[in-house]
Amino acid sequence: MRKAFQEELATINEELIRIAELVAAALEQAGQAFQSSDTELAQEVIAADARIDFLQHELDERSIDVLALEGPVASDLRLVVGALRMSTSLERMGDLARHVAQLVRLRFPSDVVPASIRPTFDELIEIDTRIARDLVELLSSRDLEVAKRIATANVRVNELHASVFQAIAAEGWNESASTSVDVALASRYFERFADHGVSVARKVTYLVSGDWEPQTAGL
Repeated sequence: MRKAFQEELATINEELIRIAELVAAALEQAGQAFQSSDTELAQEVIAADARIDFLQHELDERSIDVLALEGPVASDLRLVVGALRMSTSLERMGDLARHVAQLVRLRFPSDVVPASIRPTFDELIEIDTRIARDLVELLSSRDLEVAKRIATANVRVNELHASVFQAIAAEGWNESASTSVDVALASRYFERFADHGVSVARKVTYLVSGDWEPQTAGL
């Protein structure tokens, strides 16, 4: 029985990694669609989100069955409860990638954001893509140096997100109301994506070390 229980725990972790891989692919594709106004790629991201939702539901059902049938305690209990919470964050990250893709489709053939602020969004996409890839590595390796990288990257995302709102509020901003809303929404999606990445990193940090907060690398 104990062997079967450990196999269930291993399967839960494998499913988490699989969801994280799909989320990383979704964000990367959504970012590419955002930068090139590629509606076909955006539609692929939107359609693929159903797979993330399905896998999250399966993982949650498996985790609940383990809680009900095995009555795990101590570190095993933390692992199962942590998986339930991490799967929720990962599913939300998939939703946010879908939201970015939906903006691309909504505004085609125009770009979602004006050229004046594109460099900021290019950096947001680059950092969020790196965070998504780091999450796959973190869930696979439980290396807390990776958790630190995610926390550090999130600091920069927050700075960029704040700069977007400063740009919209500046006197020289002459874009339409709809463009301003799109810019604010897109920035919020990328900022929340990083926040959920940190949430997953915090839970892994707790499972490994008993501490909640991953340190920021180099700070």
